[in-house]
Amino acid sequence: MQGVVIEFLKFKITSLIQEIFIQKDAEIWTTALAQYPGFLGKEVWLNPQDPTEIIFVVRWATKEQWQAIPLEELAAIEQKFAAALGDTYELVESAEYQQWVGEKVKG
Repeated sequence: MQGVVIEFLKFKITSLIQEIFIQKDAEIWTTALAQYPGFLGKEVWLNPQDPTEIIFVVRWATKEQWQAIPLEELAAIEQKFAAALGDTYELVESAEYQQWVGEKVKG
């Protein structure tokens, strides 16, 4: 049985723009994604040893709902985000994780 799906995104940014990056992501990406069915929320994780690293954990109700967002719309959102921030960031890792939903292991 499938549970919540996690979209894991790791970015490298210019350290001086950490607050601006998080703010613009909330204004542009999170606001846009929140309009789609299945979006459950987003968490921002900061590496205290490396201010140039930001991780987003985006929660989706199902993989199908996440993948149903038209690619053209994702491209338009990214274009708006890139216009706001320029060449100050790079997506260095992207992964998908699924919540395990099943019976507890008996032991």
